[in-house]
Amino acid sequence: MTDAVLYQQDGHIVTLTLNRPETRNPISEDETIEALLAACQRINQDANVRVVILTGAGTAFSSGGNVKDMRDKRGMFAGDALQVRKGYRQGIQRIPLAVYELEVPVIAAVNGAAVGAGCDLAMMCDMRIAARSAFFAESFVKVGIIAGDGGAWLLPRIIGMSRASEMAFTGEAVDAMTALAWGMVSEVVEDAELLTAAQKLAARIAVNPPDALRMTKRLLREGQHTRLSSLLELSAAMQAILHQTQDHAEAVDALLSKRQPQFQGQ
Repeated sequence: MTDAVLYQQDGHIVTLTLNRPETRNPISEDETIEALLAACQRINQDANVRVVILTGAGTAFSSGGNVKDMRDKRGMFAGDALQVRKGYRQGIQRIPLAVYELEVPVIAAVNGAAVGAGCDLAMMCDMRIAARSAFFAESFVKVGIIAGDGGAWLLPRIIGMSRASEMAFTGEAVDAMTALAWGMVSEVVEDAELLTAAQKLAARIAVNPPDALRMTKRLLREGQHTRLSSLLELSAAMQAILHQTQDHAEAVDALLSKRQPQFQGQ
């Protein structure tokens, strides 16, 4: 069992921790990629999970690609152009597909530097809380490459095209308070309070019916690229399913009885 990504579950909340602090948690290495993919698959198959927190060990959230491997043409950066293309497609590009398609809400607890693919990893999540010391950099141009992991798709959807272009064209970092002003993160807290803040948000989410949470996330995702009429059709189908669940009946009864509901995922 790899320790590249730590998997910790507390009730309905899973915390994933990138665990390569000595190299600032890069996500371009095979071991980390496979560990993230395995964690995402495990979460999607576990109906008991309702929310995920993603963070990094040490002082960085993620440094993205391993620059030394780029220099030495190792790992996914090895070989000719066709081999590098294959390395991206079968390597780091599997992360955005897996993280973005997690069925449950995901909170990025950004504890430090989120650079390059590390910045994009935070953007793959549904919500972001930043430590005051955190910063974000879409810094690919600084090493003479482009965002190979979906950043050009993710970042403009979160902060708009003009600001995403500024970050991508300059490669310069923005601090946590700028990220807050730009809507990149929803909250900035003191470093020591980061995980507590993320856990509090996760707990507020986890009290809700799990099937409704998963379907709500799916609708938000689909709403980014589908027509209104298509989304309404999907909403009607999901609504019909949820109206038949025990959790819906429990929610209505608890609301009318003025008590706290207890949801079972049924």
